[in-house]
Amino acid sequence: MLLNPSFVLNLIILSGVLSIIFAFITGVQILSASSGNARMKEIAGAIQIGARAYLNRQYKTIAIVGVGVLFVVIYLFNYWVGLGYFIGAFLSGIAGYAGMLISVQANVRTAEASRKSLAEGLRISFKSGALTGMLVAGLALLAIAVYYWILLELKINEREISNALVALGFGASLISIFARLGGGIFTKGA
Repeated sequence: MLLNPSFVLNLIILSGVLSIIFAFITGVQILSASSGNARMKEIAGAIQIGARAYLNRQYKTIAIVGVGVLFVVIYLFNYWVGLGYFIGAFLSGIAGYAGMLISVQANVRTAEASRKSLAEGLRISFKSGALTGMLVAGLALLAIAVYYWILLELKINEREISNALVALGFGASLISIFARLGGGIFTKGA
């Protein structure tokens, strides 16, 4: 039995939307958990300020490199490929930034929950990881499916569609690796 391509595309888009909704609901659940006593909140606040300052600086640097690569991609290929690269890079940046911010928020809540029971601490910890994972998966599904649909509607040829979707993955991967390398350096320095 062959499925209608339009149905499959809509199913993928729905899956992406549901993943993002799940991530949002999980984030609300994490943030509603207790963040501990005054001393824990003080330490967590300092960590959050440092993490946010680091992320802002890191993403400024990544943006400079990313824009440079964007111009090269547009020059070597075309605007559709460049747009695919930009979409992938932008959404990867959002996922990384949001993932880091929620993990910093979840750390103190995990510590507080672990004071009650190990199971409660693990529950918050796993939710934090699930949030980031579902956000990445949801954004990826949406980006690929929606951009593919737009390119099909614009009657772009198959070769250009393939190039544009590969560029989308390249943009996401490039930003991800910069963030991962920078994050590794940051944690070693901290």
